[in-house]
Amino acid sequence: MKLAVIPARGGSKRIPRKNIKMFCGKPMIAWSIEAALESGCFDKVIVSTDDEEIAGVARDCGASVPFMRPAELADDYTGTIPVIQQAIERLRADGFEAQQVCCLYATAPFVSPEDLQRGLATLERTGSQYAFSVTSYAFPIQRAIRLTENGGVEMFHAEHFNTRSQDLEESYHDAGQFYWGLASAWLAGHVIFSPASSAVVLPRHRVQDIDTPEDWVRAEWMYKAFQAESAKA
Repeated sequence: MKLAVIPARGGSKRIPRKNIKMFCGKPMIAWSIEAALESGCFDKVIVSTDDEEIAGVARDCGASVPFMRPAELADDYTGTIPVIQQAIERLRADGFEAQQVCCLYATAPFVSPEDLQRGLATLERTGSQYAFSVTSYAFPIQRAIRLTENGGVEMFHAEHFNTRSQDLEESYHDAGQFYWGLASAWLAGHVIFSPASSAVVLPRHRVQDIDTPEDWVRAEWMYKAFQAESAKA
Protein backbone atom coordinates (compact mmCIF):
# COMPACT_ATOMS: atom_id res chain seq x y z
CA MET A 1 0.00 0.00 0.00
CA LYS A 2 1.15 3.52 -0.80
CA LEU A 3 0.57 6.45 1.54
CA ALA A 4 0.94 10.22 1.17
CA VAL A 5 1.41 12.16 4.40
CA ILE A 6 1.12 15.95 4.21
CA PRO A 7 2.41 17.52 7.46
CA ALA A 8 0.60 20.78 8.25
CA ARG A 9 0.82 22.05 11.80
CA GLY A 10 -1.02 25.16 12.86
CA GLY A 11 1.76 27.12 14.55
CA SER A 12 3.56 28.84 11.68
CA LYS A 13 5.24 31.98 13.02
CA ARG A 14 6.83 33.83 10.09
CA ILE A 15 3.78 33.45 7.83
CA PRO A 16 0.76 32.97 10.13
CA ARG A 17 -1.64 30.24 8.97
CA LYS A 18 0.50 29.71 5.88
CA ASN A 19 -0.74 26.17 5.25
CA ILE A 20 -4.25 27.46 4.52
CA LYS A 21 -3.46 31.03 3.42
CA MET A 22 -4.80 31.71 -0.07
CA PHE A 23 -2.16 31.21 -2.76
CA CYS A 24 -3.15 32.10 -6.34
CA GLY A 25 -6.80 31.39 -5.67
CA LYS A 26 -6.58 28.30 -3.46
CA PRO A 27 -5.58 27.47 0.11
CA MET A 28 -1.86 26.68 -0.02
CA ILE A 29 -2.35 23.08 1.11
CA ALA A 30 -4.82 22.47 -1.73
CA TRP A 31 -2.02 22.43 -4.30
CA SER A 32 -0.25 19.53 -2.61
CA ILE A 33 -3.45 17.59 -1.97
CA GLU A 34 -4.58 17.94 -5.57
CA ALA A 35 -1.19 16.88 -6.96
CA ALA A 36 -1.20 13.79 -4.74
CA LEU A 37 -4.72 12.80 -5.77
CA GLU A 38 -4.12 13.47 -9.46
CA SER A 39 -0.89 11.44 -9.48
CA GLY A 40 -2.78 8.18 -8.94
CA CYS A 41 0.15 6.96 -6.84
CA PHE A 42 -1.59 6.60 -3.51
CA ASP A 43 -4.02 4.30 -1.79
CA LYS A 44 -4.51 6.98 0.85
CA VAL A 45 -3.72 10.71 1.07
CA ILE A 46 -3.75 12.08 4.61
CA VAL A 47 -2.94 15.36 6.33
CA SER A 48 -1.16 15.24 9.69
CA THR A 49 -2.18 18.32 11.66
CA ASP A 50 -2.86 19.53 15.17
CA ASP A 51 -5.23 22.25 13.96
CA GLU A 52 -8.98 21.79 13.45
CA GLU A 53 -9.27 24.56 10.85
CA ILE A 54 -6.47 23.05 8.75
CA ALA A 55 -8.13 19.64 9.11
CA GLY A 56 -11.41 21.08 7.79
CA VAL A 57 -9.75 22.70 4.78
CA ALA A 58 -7.84 19.49 4.04
CA ARG A 59 -11.02 17.44 4.05
CA ASP A 60 -12.74 19.97 1.78
CA CYS A 61 -9.83 19.57 -0.65
CA GLY A 62 -10.21 15.79 -0.75
CA ALA A 63 -7.65 14.56 1.77
CA SER A 64 -8.32 12.35 4.78
CA VAL A 65 -7.56 13.46 8.34
CA PRO A 66 -7.96 10.19 10.26
CA PHE A 67 -6.39 11.53 13.47
CA MET A 68 -5.14 14.76 15.02
CA ARG A 69 -1.41 15.08 15.56
CA PRO A 70 -0.41 15.11 19.24
CA ALA A 71 0.93 18.37 20.68
CA GLU A 72 4.37 16.89 21.38
CA LEU A 73 4.83 16.43 17.61
CA ALA A 74 3.59 19.90 16.68
CA ASP A 75 6.14 22.28 18.17
CA ASP A 76 8.84 24.33 16.45
CA TYR A 77 11.52 21.68 16.99
CA THR A 78 9.86 18.48 15.78
CA GLY A 79 11.49 17.09 12.66
CA THR A 80 9.79 15.47 9.70
CA ILE A 81 10.76 11.86 10.41
CA PRO A 82 8.95 11.56 13.79
CA VAL A 83 5.79 12.99 12.21
CA ILE A 84 5.85 10.43 9.40
CA GLN A 85 6.64 7.63 11.85
CA GLN A 86 3.63 8.54 13.96
CA ALA A 87 1.35 8.58 10.91
CA ILE A 88 2.55 5.16 9.72
CA GLU A 89 2.15 3.63 13.17
CA ARG A 90 -1.26 5.18 13.76
CA LEU A 91 -2.63 3.93 10.45
CA ARG A 92 -1.08 0.52 11.02
CA ALA A 93 -3.04 0.28 14.26
CA ASP A 94 -6.18 0.97 12.21
CA GLY A 95 -5.35 -1.80 9.73
CA PHE A 96 -3.66 0.18 6.94
CA GLU A 97 -0.22 -1.28 6.27
CA ALA A 98 1.87 1.09 4.16
CA GLN A 99 4.95 -0.17 2.33
CA GLN A 100 5.89 3.04 0.51
CA VAL A 101 5.27 6.44 2.08
CA CYS A 102 5.63 9.90 0.56
CA CYS A 103 6.03 12.93 2.78
CA LEU A 104 4.64 15.80 0.70
CA TYR A 105 5.03 19.29 2.13
CA ALA A 106 1.93 21.47 2.41
CA THR A 107 3.75 24.52 1.05
CA ALA A 108 4.79 23.07 -2.32
CA PRO A 109 2.53 24.72 -4.91
CA PHE A 110 4.88 23.83 -7.76
CA VAL A 111 4.77 20.08 -7.12
CA SER A 112 3.30 18.15 -10.04
CA PRO A 113 1.58 14.77 -10.28
CA GLU A 114 4.23 13.74 -12.80
CA ASP A 115 7.06 14.50 -10.38
CA LEU A 116 5.40 12.38 -7.71
CA GLN A 117 5.13 9.56 -10.24
CA ARG A 118 8.82 9.97 -11.10
CA GLY A 119 9.67 9.83 -7.41
CA LEU A 120 7.86 6.54 -6.96
CA ALA A 121 9.43 5.10 -10.11
CA THR A 122 12.88 6.15 -8.88
CA LEU A 123 12.33 4.56 -5.48
CA GLU A 124 11.24 1.29 -7.06
CA ARG A 125 13.84 1.23 -9.86
CA THR A 126 16.86 1.98 -7.70
CA GLY A 127 15.96 0.00 -4.60
CA SER A 128 16.77 3.09 -2.52
CA GLN A 129 15.50 3.82 0.96
CA TYR A 130 14.34 7.27 -0.14
CA ALA A 131 13.84 9.23 -3.36
CA PHE A 132 13.36 12.96 -2.94
CA SER A 133 13.19 16.17 -4.96
CA VAL A 134 16.34 18.23 -5.55
CA THR A 135 17.38 21.08 -7.79
CA SER A 136 20.72 22.56 -8.79
CA TYR A 137 22.32 25.64 -7.28
CA ALA A 138 22.25 28.61 -9.64
CA PHE A 139 25.85 29.53 -8.76
CA PRO A 140 28.84 27.26 -8.01
CA ILE A 141 28.96 26.69 -4.26
CA GLN A 142 32.75 26.29 -4.47
CA ARG A 143 32.98 30.03 -5.20
CA ALA A 144 30.79 31.14 -2.28
CA ILE A 145 32.02 33.91 0.00
CA ARG A 146 31.34 34.89 3.60
CA LEU A 147 31.21 38.35 5.18
CA THR A 148 33.77 38.78 7.94
CA GLU A 149 33.35 40.62 11.22
CA ASN A 150 35.46 43.55 10.05
CA GLY A 151 33.29 44.09 6.97
CA GLY A 152 35.50 42.25 4.50
CA VAL A 153 34.92 39.09 2.51
CA GLU A 154 36.63 35.74 2.20
CA MET A 155 36.00 32.63 0.16
CA PHE A 156 34.84 29.41 1.73
CA HIS A 157 37.09 27.58 -0.76
CA ALA A 158 39.87 29.98 -1.72
CA GLU A 159 41.60 27.29 -3.78
CA HIS A 160 38.89 27.79 -6.43
CA PHE A 161 39.43 31.52 -6.94
CA ASN A 162 40.93 30.92 -10.38
CA THR A 163 38.87 27.86 -11.29
CA ARG A 164 36.48 28.44 -14.16
CA SER A 165 32.83 27.97 -13.23
CA GLN A 166 32.33 25.41 -15.99
CA ASP A 167 35.12 23.30 -14.51
CA LEU A 168 33.47 23.00 -11.09
CA GLU A 169 31.24 20.09 -10.12
CA GLU A 170 27.54 20.97 -10.18
CA SER A 171 25.88 20.99 -6.76
CA TYR A 172 22.30 20.30 -5.72
CA HIS A 173 20.07 21.06 -2.76
CA ASP A 174 16.84 19.74 -1.31
CA ALA A 175 13.89 21.16 -3.27
CA GLY A 176 11.60 20.91 -0.24
CA GLN A 177 8.68 19.29 -2.09
CA PHE A 178 8.43 15.55 -1.53
CA TYR A 179 10.27 12.60 0.01
CA TRP A 180 9.30 9.11 -1.06
CA GLY A 181 10.56 6.40 1.27
CA LEU A 182 10.13 2.82 2.31
CA ALA A 183 7.93 2.58 5.39
CA SER A 184 10.70 0.52 6.98
CA ALA A 185 13.21 3.36 6.41
CA TRP A 186 10.92 5.96 7.96
CA LEU A 187 10.19 3.74 10.95
CA ALA A 188 13.86 2.98 11.49
CA GLY A 189 14.64 6.71 11.45
CA HIS A 190 17.16 6.44 8.62
CA VAL A 191 18.44 9.84 7.52
CA ILE A 192 17.19 11.06 4.17
CA PHE A 193 20.39 12.68 2.89
CA SER A 194 22.61 9.63 2.50
CA PRO A 195 24.09 7.35 -0.17
CA ALA A 196 21.05 5.09 0.36
CA SER A 197 18.81 7.77 -1.20
CA SER A 198 18.20 8.79 -4.81
CA ALA A 199 17.48 12.22 -6.28
CA VAL A 200 14.59 13.36 -8.43
CA VAL A 201 15.94 16.44 -10.21
CA LEU A 202 13.55 19.37 -10.75
CA PRO A 203 14.17 22.51 -12.82
CA ARG A 204 15.04 25.56 -10.72
CA HIS A 205 12.09 27.58 -12.03
CA ARG A 206 9.70 25.19 -10.24
CA VAL A 207 11.41 25.33 -6.85
CA GLN A 208 10.86 27.98 -4.19
CA ASP A 209 11.09 27.70 -0.41
CA ILE A 210 8.21 29.54 1.27
CA ASP A 211 9.42 30.44 4.74
CA THR A 212 9.10 34.25 4.81
CA PRO A 213 6.64 36.84 3.44
CA GLU A 214 9.22 37.69 0.77
CA ASP A 215 9.34 34.03 -0.26
CA TRP A 216 5.56 34.03 -0.54
CA VAL A 217 5.47 37.06 -2.84
CA ARG A 218 8.22 35.61 -5.02
CA ALA A 219 6.41 32.26 -5.25
CA GLU A 220 3.18 33.95 -6.38
CA TRP A 221 5.07 35.90 -9.04
CA MET A 222 6.71 32.69 -10.22
CA TYR A 223 3.42 30.80 -10.32
CA LYS A 224 1.63 33.55 -12.25
CA ALA A 225 4.49 33.70 -14.75
CA PHE A 226 4.37 29.93 -15.09
CA GLN A 227 0.61 30.05 -15.73
CA ALA A 228 1.00 32.83 -18.31
CA GLU A 229 3.68 30.87 -20.16
CA SER A 230 1.57 27.71 -20.09
CA ALA A 231 -1.37 29.62 -21.56
CA LYS A 232 0.76 30.55 -24.58
CA ALA A 233 1.63 26.94 -25.35
